[in-house]
Order: sequence, then C-alpha cells, then structure tokens
Amino acid sequence: MISGNLLRRTTLSTLLGATVLGTALLTGCSDNKPAGGPPMGPMPVTVLEVQPQKVPSSVEVMAQTEGARETEVRARVAGILVKRLYQEGETVKAGQPLFQIDRSSYEIALAEAKAKADQTSREMNRLKSLIEAKAISQKEYDDSSSNNAIAQAALHQAELNLSWTTVTAPVSGTTGRAAKSEGNLITAGADSLLTSIYQSNPIWVRFSLGDSDLAKLAGGRVTSKNVSGVELIMADGTVYPKTGKLNFLAGNIDTTLGTQALRAEFDNSDNQLLPGQFVRVRLLTGERDGLFLVPQSAVVQTEQGTIVMLAGEGDKVAPRPVQAGEWRGKDWVILGGLKAGDKVIVDNLMKLRPGAPVAPHGPGEKPGAPAPAKEGAAPAKEAAPAPAKQG
Repeated sequence: MISGNLLRRTTLSTLLGATVLGTALLTGCSDNKPAGGPPMGPMPVTVLEVQPQKVPSSVEVMAQTEGARETEVRARVAGILVKRLYQEGETVKAGQPLFQIDRSSYEIALAEAKAKADQTSREMNRLKSLIEAKAISQKEYDDSSSNNAIAQAALHQAELNLSWTTVTAPVSGTTGRAAKSEGNLITAGADSLLTSIYQSNPIWVRFSLGDSDLAKLAGGRVTSKNVSGVELIMADGTVYPKTGKLNFLAGNIDTTLGTQALRAEFDNSDNQLLPGQFVRVRLLTGERDGLFLVPQSAVVQTEQGTIVMLAGEGDKVAPRPVQAGEWRGKDWVILGGLKAGDKVIVDNLMKLRPGAPVAPHGPGEKPGAPAPAKEGAAPAKEAAPAPAKQG
C-alpha cells in the first residue's frame, strides 16, 4: 500500500516538473521572438476623377414575355387519334400536318354522300328532259333539283370532314406540348384542344408601372411623347441588342393593384427570347444633365445610407454620402452628393478606414511603391548566431 502511494506521488511530481519545464521553454522562446518589420505605407488605390455628364434617364421594372399570337389547335371532327405528326416544341409552318385522326368512318361517309349525289344528279337530269316536254309538273322538277342540291352539299361536307381528320397548323410558329396522345378518343366539343402554336416573332413583353415609377415620368403617366424607346435586360444583366417600342398603353389605372398596364414589342427573328421568360424592361425617358457614373464596386450600402470613398485632402480616405439612382450597365447613376473633380476610390474598399492615408493612381496606371517607413524607426536587430555546442 505504501509503495503504491509512493509510486503515485513520484509520477505526479514527474508530470509537474515536465509542465514547469515546458512553460519555461515556451517563455524563453517568446522572449527571443524577433521584432516586427517596418510599418506599412499608404494603401495603393485606384481612383476615378468624376465629371458631370448627360445620362439617359429611364424607369426599370420586371416584365414577362409572351408570344405575339397564341393560337389553339383544335379537332373539327371526332375520332381516335392515330398519330402525332410533329415534334413538340419545333417550329412549324401554316398548313403543316400536326395530327392524324382515324379516317375510316369518314371515308365511308364520303362514299355514301357521293353515291347519293350521283343518284340525285341523274334523277334531276332525267326530269329535265321531261319538263321540257311538258310531261311532268314544274313542282316535280323543282323537288328533284332541290334534292340534288342538298346531296351535293352533303357530299361537300363529307369531303371536308375527311380532310379535317388531318389536323394542320393554322398559323406558323412554335408548337407547344401535345394535349392528347395516340389512342385517345377526340371529340369535337370543348375537349377538342390538341396543342397550341406560339408566334414569337415579334415577341411581346407585358409589364406594369406603379405610382413610384409613374412619378418619374413627365405628367405622371406613360405617353408616346415621354418614352423614346424600350430596352430589355436579360437574366444575366446583358441588354437585348434590339430596341423595342410600346404597342399598348392602358387608358386607366388598375384599381386593385394601382398600376398602369403596358406592352412592348420586340423583334425576335433569331428566337433568342422565349414566351413566358422573365426579364426587366427599361423605359427610356430622355436625358438628364449633371449626373455622375460611378462603377458599382465603388458604391457601398450601409445602415446610414449609400456612400462612396474619396481620396480627399492630403490623400486621406473621406466617406461621402451620395444619392444613387439606377444601374447603367456596370455603373451606378449618382444623382447627388458628388461634385466635379472628386476622386472616387474604386478598389480595396474593405481595407480602408476614414482618415487613413492612401496612394491614389488612375485606372490602368501602375500603382506607386508604398511610402517608406518614417525616419528614425529603429531597424530590427539581427539575431545573433547560436554559440557552438561544447563537446
């Protein structure tokens, strides 16, 4: 029992000694830590000296594309759908076959109608010679003539019904998904829809303007005089290469939504736009003078508002509150807060603080070398070589 306690005390003493020794070694290492390097000079930054300029004014809202014409393709006769004759989503031309309905019963009906028409025609011709000889009454001949006319009309209807078993495209455009598959019984009533065809050239874009958007326009409403053109901004931020025009302006404000409905038309001959696509519409409403364009990277959104960083007096960082408008390409339109000649910092914003010195240079220029350390700063001492270990 005694030797066990002694063993435990010996082990504890050994661990405490090792801990103290390790602490001493660490302390010694920290005491021998080399001194840091010289203080850094001003941060090199790219600055843009801004000048007021004329900027196109605009109103930008969300919108959705739609085909300029959407046509339903419906069956005119009933029957079993035998075959779909097109690929869903492909472009078709007017008159191109799309579906085939079973022809059998309509071929029989056509044969019966043709036989009836031939019979009435022969009967009318037979009575014609008799009426000329005054062998029959005029009423008998007139009845025969009427029966023949009815039979000829029935023949024409039978021919139409047979032709309608081949359902063709009523207009040129892009086909939609087939609403019926092969083997289904097609009726000629409300359930006759087979597919739809969308004409996407030109393509229409529907959108609405709210009170805040209308307030930016002269007179508080959209007219042909205060809108010079319409642009589309795609999902990736690029501008659609073709400018559109307004082709519909609602004459009233929607009382439920408080918006004015509008529609624009764009050329889409290359089928770059698809019906149902979400885009942004930019109404061009003229030009405004005295505005500034600043790269998006230079504008900072804070809880206090929108600011930019300037290389101010003495090349020191000076925050400046600004009033930002809309985007123009890769730039912000600055409506107020800047003046001609201000040097806006466009990079390294996360490394700057108000009042910090900077080394500004223009876009595309090589950054200047960092400023040297202040005179009088003691150079770092070189570490003395370790003495040779004595044998």
